[in-house]
Amino acid sequence: MADHSSYISPFSTRYASPEMQFIFSEDNKFRNWRRLWIALAKAEQKQGLPITDEQIAELTAHKDDINYEDAQRRERECRHDVMSHVYAYGLQCPNAKGIIHLGATSCYVGDNTDVIIMKQGLQLVRRKVLNVLDLLAAFADKYKDTPALAYTHLQPAQLTTVGKRATLWMNELYMDLEELEHRMGSLALLGSKGTTGTQASFMELFNNDSRKIKQVEMDIAADMGFDRVVPVSGQTYSRKMDYMVVSTLSGVAQSASKFSYDLRLLQNFKEMEEPFEAAQIGSSAMPYKRNPMRSERITSLSRYVMVDTLNAAITAGTQWFERTLDDSANRRIAVSEAFLGVDAILNIMMNVCNGLVVYPKVVHARVMNELPFMATENIMMDAVKKGGDRQQLHEKLRVHSQAAAKAVKENGLPNDLMERVAADPAFMITKEEIQKILDPKRFIGRSAQQVEEYLNEVIRPVLAQNASVLGEHQELSV
Repeated sequence: MADHSSYISPFSTRYASPEMQFIFSEDNKFRNWRRLWIALAKAEQKQGLPITDEQIAELTAHKDDINYEDAQRRERECRHDVMSHVYAYGLQCPNAKGIIHLGATSCYVGDNTDVIIMKQGLQLVRRKVLNVLDLLAAFADKYKDTPALAYTHLQPAQLTTVGKRATLWMNELYMDLEELEHRMGSLALLGSKGTTGTQASFMELFNNDSRKIKQVEMDIAADMGFDRVVPVSGQTYSRKMDYMVVSTLSGVAQSASKFSYDLRLLQNFKEMEEPFEAAQIGSSAMPYKRNPMRSERITSLSRYVMVDTLNAAITAGTQWFERTLDDSANRRIAVSEAFLGVDAILNIMMNVCNGLVVYPKVVHARVMNELPFMATENIMMDAVKKGGDRQQLHEKLRVHSQAAAKAVKENGLPNDLMERVAADPAFMITKEEIQKILDPKRFIGRSAQQVEEYLNEVIRPVLAQNASVLGEHQELSV
């Protein structure tokens, strides 16, 4: 029976995927500790330290079967997590226990593991961003020439298309994708820097042979899938690395937030809608409601991740000399939850983008309600070509537009601007000619071509390069 008497993170029960939760699990953390201890032993053996193949084989045999109870019992005695796991590993590997963690300080396993885990998390985020882009690319292509109202200041401006607006959402995610790739490419392990970053313990082990010490670091990095280590450090890698990673995640959250706000507004306009299940309840009091709860959840989680960036910034800016420990408790919450938050956001985005609903007739009706105002310049230019006076025509259109707007706003009447224009002989135009002018596709500019160009030149090449990770779908449990 489930225990409901203690706090459980919503990231575990409602939001984050099992895959991202594993990345930040104790199993993944401590397995990486052991991989790092094995990599250290192998690198030290290669440079001549008396470490045997049998010792390394013993360590390798127990790299995944972590004896948690032994580690926890020891930590209650010594109050040190790393030394507790050194002890527990030694119980499983009695022949190798004397060479575990040789020359290293706690941050050798702690910080290097943090970098490895952040890289794993970024790889998962990248994959999910690609899948969102794939879904939005299909949507943008489908609706690339469907005219829709565009807004500035949340006021109807000119026209765009439904698909063109989707490219705006996509391009911000594409910028995030570029940043994710840059961030992953720039990550470097701490390496084996020692207690204050001077590698003094390794100088003792290797009789002051700097070449061997540097080679040990490079061998460890290669073993863990990295091509470099940080050039200098105190005991820890610079906490700016955490800030930069969390800032990258914040960028994804910003893009998702923009998307979710737009979709919530469009759902209010009844132009578009997020998926709504057949048995879904929108409101406990109002049965007719179809609340945009998924988009609202994106907004909410995005806000959390964006604000979380400040944690990493303050931590980076308040470190003392070669290290303090006031970063530890904050980092293990702030960094992990930034990843869990973005993972949840992208899961919801995949779900929403896979079932976006467009109501073309509503979109068209809203366009046609505003298009008469937007068409006035075209009508004026047409009348000028027929011999009309531009200034007089402009004034007449101003008067007619204000009268039509007053009828709409104060009396709730339909927009009759075009009827007023057709009835005014100054414009020398018939209703049939006006109807031709009022074709919405005459007002969307290069929207459709821009969508095609953007997809063909920017998005599709990236999707083709990553075809093996596409096709992911997310079902929301709550």
